Amino acid sequence: MASERMSRVDTAWLRMDNDVNLMMIVGVWLLTPAITLEALRERIADKLLKYDRFRQKAVVDAMGASWVDDPDFDITQHVVSVPLQRKKGQSEREALQALCGKLAAAPLDMRRPLWQFHLVEDYEGGSALLARIHHCIGDGIALITVMMSITDGGTDPPKRRRNLAAEEKDPDTDWLSDAVLKPLTDLTVKAIGMYGSGITKSLDALAHPQQPLLGSVDMARSGLQVVQDVAALALLADDSKTLLKGKGNGRKVVAWGEPIPLDVVKAVGKGLNCTINDVLLSCVAGAIGQYLRDQGEDPEGKEIRAMVPVNLRPIEKAWQLGNRFGLAPLVLPIGIENPVERIYAVHRRMAEMKGSYQPLLAFAVLSVSGLFIKPVQDVVLGMFAKKTTAVMTNVPGPGTPLKFCGSTLRQTMFWVPASGDIGVGVSILSYGGGVQFGLITDEKLCPHPQQIIDRFEPEFEKLLLVAMMLPWAGEEG
Repeated sequence: MASERMSRVDTAWLRMDNDVNLMMIVGVWLLTPAITLEALRERIADKLLKYDRFRQKAVVDAMGASWVDDPDFDITQHVVSVPLQRKKGQSEREALQALCGKLAAAPLDMRRPLWQFHLVEDYEGGSALLARIHHCIGDGIALITVMMSITDGGTDPPKRRRNLAAEEKDPDTDWLSDAVLKPLTDLTVKAIGMYGSGITKSLDALAHPQQPLLGSVDMARSGLQVVQDVAALALLADDSKTLLKGKGNGRKVVAWGEPIPLDVVKAVGKGLNCTINDVLLSCVAGAIGQYLRDQGEDPEGKEIRAMVPVNLRPIEKAWQLGNRFGLAPLVLPIGIENPVERIYAVHRRMAEMKGSYQPLLAFAVLSVSGLFIKPVQDVVLGMFAKKTTAVMTNVPGPGTPLKFCGSTLRQTMFWVPASGDIGVGVSILSYGGGVQFGLITDEKLCPHPQQIIDRFEPEFEKLLLVAMMLPWAGEEG
């Protein structure tokens, strides 16, 4: 059987499953009209299986893990039909959300390739397709590329020339130094060492920088920036205590809302001299703050931290799968009730993140942790959980609706997993001219995430009202 070594980062994700969080990316497609299980299996066999990874299982060994072709691969085990069971008084959407939560907490079969599609053949006059893919296969950007390829007219991945000898030696070397390690020059490592950071040896072992020590101003600035970012990662205070932080019970609940027109979001951002992201993240902070107030908790003066994935690879290489992203800590000012004050606080936070090496360093921590035994890895990754309340993704999707097996993909949503004991995942996805919010939470920490989702649009309407009250271009005061 053909096999290849799993990268250190992918190995870290493979071993990150615990009793609270499973490392699965979960997605939902709503399709109109309905599709059949037979058509779905035919499309998956024709398109998805052209990616070698989806025919391979993860085999763990003493040195890490390998991708090994599954000689007993059976598509009927990976593409299945599932009934939508509705409780009395439950809507179809509520039943589908309950199914999503149940599947998000159900582990994939380690004896098989780590993915599965579940088709609800009859949902709201069409069908609903639920996908579960283990994070060790790929990150969000990679998997969106894969999902685009299986839609009608989607392009197949380039034929991969496999050099197994090189992959066996080190599956990270082809890109790791370019994307992550070149900024960590000799000067950087020495500068970190001057401040007594214990990360120096780990970075040095990972990096082996080849660049000479240069005395340029740019190099000095890079070194200073990395020193500051390492210190910031290590010295970040633990997150504010709220109802959303703590150890959960492992049962998942999901929710999503209806799309907001993207052109309106753009107009609000332009009117307030802020970005689309500023608008959306302000709505997230406002919705969470208002939810906590309604639960009897005063968030005034509190901020929570969300880890935001940052892509570290050229988009044209996304088809290669694997994980190529860092993590940037973003502070959400949930205690600011005034929507204008809050959006400019978010704007300042986003500006502070620009030019930061923290995503690169977070990636280095993940990469190094993939070399450790699992108990040590858990300790390393626990650092992120203590300093974080949520994981948040913001992904731009296609501007026009896609087709799948002849049906229209009318709405889509996905949720990324959270590591350690983090119990909240926020997803922002633009698609087909709209932008929508999704939440996945631990039942113990937030049993009704729809109550947060339902507060997003009112928070946006507050900003919209402010923007509409501004003078029009050319209007005299």
